[in-house]
Amino acid sequence: MSGRPILVITLNPALDVTYPVATLRPGDSHRVTSRLSERAGGKGINVAQVLHRAGRPVLVTGVVGGDVGARITTDLDVAGIPQRLVRCADSTRRTVTVVETDRAHRATVLNEPGPTITGAEWSSVVDRVTQLLPDVGAVVLTGSLPRGLAPTTYRELVSLARAAGRPTVLDTSGPALTAALEAGPTLVKPNADELAEAAGAGETSAAAARLREAGAATVVASLGAEGLLALTRDGLWRARPGLRVEGNPTGAGDACVAALADGLHHGHALLPTLERAVSWSAGAVAAPTAGEVDPVTAARVAELVSVRREPVTGTWTGDAGSGNDDGSTWWD
Repeated sequence: MSGRPILVITLNPALDVTYPVATLRPGDSHRVTSRLSERAGGKGINVAQVLHRAGRPVLVTGVVGGDVGARITTDLDVAGIPQRLVRCADSTRRTVTVVETDRAHRATVLNEPGPTITGAEWSSVVDRVTQLLPDVGAVVLTGSLPRGLAPTTYRELVSLARAAGRPTVLDTSGPALTAALEAGPTLVKPNADELAEAAGAGETSAAAARLREAGAATVVASLGAEGLLALTRDGLWRARPGLRVEGNPTGAGDACVAALADGLHHGHALLPTLERAVSWSAGAVAAPTAGEVDPVTAARVAELVSVRREPVTGTWTGDAGSGNDDGSTWWD
């Protein structure tokens, strides 16, 4: 199915508004140092943009509304990213990011809550996803849920994808993540905080094991500058970048999801998939805005990434020691 697009489902997209300032001082007035940026964003849109810029076929669906939603649709059309978005009555949200140019591009983000989705609108989204699933190769479900949708929303969508025989990559948090585990997503990608929230405090690999026991086939935890931890049925791996990259980390997790979905979609072994996920994430940190990957940084990190298998400790059920040292069956 490698010629088919990756379907990205984004239920709470946003218009990303970025203000560059020298230094953010709470309670003070600021002069914006250059023109503000307005562009389609949110986690799902960022994933789609990374895949599209990398030359991978991608298709976006989800829900948008109001003038902000129309702007997002237009931005995707202008970028050449195919979309089958569903319209809702309420307005899509904006996110406002203040980037401090004098402090290594430290970012402060304000996230609006998003629209309220009605039952009829949600039924339209389910119908649209059901129509699209036969013609896609893999499914990415990412981001927060807008108001009006239950924590079981992603569980329903993962179940639809599984029934259609399509692998899934899930990147969300809180009750939406824990509820979806029951449906058996192929891969979940929490960050360290989201992993602790979902699985409880403790050693990272043990927390990842608890998510696997709850239903996820593979858990890839993003650990910021420390890289990635991946737990599959075959064992535990850590991928480290070998180089610290300064910049704006806002879109790094989305670039990671894009690389993981690409590897899953094409049936690539785990090790090269993790290497690409780390290098794309680093390239996203060095890029000026989320949804982009700096190719020079990504290429430099790709030469330095180390992926090492580690012994599994704590409670874990799997086939460690089965001989799949490249993680060649992690997508099964």
